[in-house]
Amino acid sequence: MVSTGRCVGCLTAVVIRAASQQDLDVLQRIEDDADSLFVERFQPERWWPAPSGRERAASPGFILVVAGEGGVAVGFVHVIETDGIAHLEQLSVLPAMARRGLGRALVLAAMDEGARRGHQEMTLRTYADVPWNAPFYAAVGFRPSEPATAFHRGLLAAEEGLGLSRYGRRLQMTADLSPAR
Repeated sequence: MVSTGRCVGCLTAVVIRAASQQDLDVLQRIEDDADSLFVERFQPERWWPAPSGRERAASPGFILVVAGEGGVAVGFVHVIETDGIAHLEQLSVLPAMARRGLGRALVLAAMDEGARRGHQEMTLRTYADVPWNAPFYAAVGFRPSEPATAFHRGLLAAEEGLGLSRYGRRLQMTADLSPAR
């Protein structure tokens, strides 16, 4: 899958493609660099390192990357597929590449891929009041929803176990993937 030109306001053409084995080697660095924004905002005593790209690829679903100069990944989106659910697990873009529409392009490409794979909707969990979280996702079609499945309740329990709510209100959001969206 290759997607181009879906990035509104980007400086150059965007190439989004399925992650290659070589891309997997840089995903952890991309996510850790992107998470530095959370570390700066929340000032936690400890912040967990991101899983490796190989760990992400071992879960059912798909990973798309946005390629920068020389075809090197500068951002990615990871969608888990389980029990008929498409769940956007992670979106990360290198901070140096932020504010260029790359995250939006990745989310839209993930939504298109989810629909292509037969999913009617896509879910995610995020911070409600962090500008680059819930407000961003709302702008691309996600709406607040309740965790109604065992999978989603499991995610909520995992977040509670990690104490993520101490940094702000968490919520689930769902986007319609039907062709009419």
